Amino acid sequence: MPSSVRRLTMAVITNSLSLKHTLSLGYPQRKILTRPSSTSLSFRRCYASYANENREYVIVGGGNAAGYAARTFVEHGVADGRLCIVTKEGVAPYERPALTKAYLFPPEKKPARLPMLYEDPVENIDIQKQTLTTSSGKLLKYGSLIIATGCTSSRFPDKIGGNLSGVHYIRDVADADSLVSSLIIFPDDHFLQRLFTPSLARRYEELYQKNGVKILKGASIKNLEASSNGNGRVAAVKLEDGSIVEADTVIIGIGSKPAVGPFEKLGLNTDVGGIQVDGQFRTSIPGIFAVGDVAAFPLKIYDRISRVEHVDHARRSAQHCVKALLSAQTSTYDYLPYFYSRVFEYEGSTRKVWWQFFGDNVGETVEIGNFDPKIATFWIESGKLKGVLVESGSPEEFKLLPELARRQPPIDKAKLQNASSVEEALDIARGSLQAAV
Repeated sequence: MPSSVRRLTMAVITNSLSLKHTLSLGYPQRKILTRPSSTSLSFRRCYASYANENREYVIVGGGNAAGYAARTFVEHGVADGRLCIVTKEGVAPYERPALTKAYLFPPEKKPARLPMLYEDPVENIDIQKQTLTTSSGKLLKYGSLIIATGCTSSRFPDKIGGNLSGVHYIRDVADADSLVSSLIIFPDDHFLQRLFTPSLARRYEELYQKNGVKILKGASIKNLEASSNGNGRVAAVKLEDGSIVEADTVIIGIGSKPAVGPFEKLGLNTDVGGIQVDGQFRTSIPGIFAVGDVAAFPLKIYDRISRVEHVDHARRSAQHCVKALLSAQTSTYDYLPYFYSRVFEYEGSTRKVWWQFFGDNVGETVEIGNFDPKIATFWIESGKLKGVLVESGSPEEFKLLPELARRQPPIDKAKLQNASSVEEALDIARGSLQAAV
């Protein structure tokens, strides 16, 4: 590797975890929180006069899960006077993956006005008195508490340049997927190592390179270097082998961790990397719930405890929790893992990427297609189809994927391997569903 790589507008530093959950995952095109079908919400700032008050329901957090929990409360008749959101954010809940900072509903709709404590994170909780204390000293009593704090970005330590001007973290950067003239540095052998097979990753790596993205694989970062003019701005990335990557801007996407914060002191089970809950998102403490990225929940279909960082899960878990809290619903949350990506969708792009994955990436794999533009990968374990990924599928083909992943039909691996196209392979998989009836 040369001692110096040419100067770049941006350097993007990732690992396989961050690619799976942030940089490489697409953002939803439908803005459910900004296009209501019936119920509208708006928020009002709470001032000192609101410092000590009772609320029947309190939501801690300001992202997707918090927003969808609030909307579900309102849809069930719980609005002003009974519900409050407490968040460190300076804005109301928004569609975090798209980073639109959009309010839940457009202003022309008559809103159900919900109080919020903005820029005032929770610092302490007393489960005996059922009270929250915020950083400004406000005291809020709750009847039921929903923790929807999500995750925080893993950051580079300050001592190696993580606090320099020009260094950004992927959860706060809009349009990260459309970066051009950039360099991606990551320590793994290939893209999305926790999901993609090596051959599938190679196809996407080549596509990124054709779009002007340079890739340094298996590289480790030693430190970020500041500019010599003393302005405190990042000037370069130094690798462990001594190589220097000059850069004006560095975007870091090295994963995230559950934002457990003050709730860690409560004795909640966090051994699994999040706040453990049951199938209705109840924690081990009565009256306290956790939803979204921060919750480690029973993944019913695979009989294991999991934590999922995905907007689809954030929405669904919040809705399920609130419905269970307010009604007689006793069904266990039954989530099917789902990831997707949409990149290179800028004007003039010669090739747009849109893949969807459903299920579990375990067992052997069968890859069909030449990536021009379609390709499909099937995961098979003990003769059953466990997961499937399709690139550039039709709406009908994408619609088939969750049914295949949920039903896990027995499938003829040899027959699948002999398929001459993605379409034929999906027809074989569809036939396996019919045979399993």
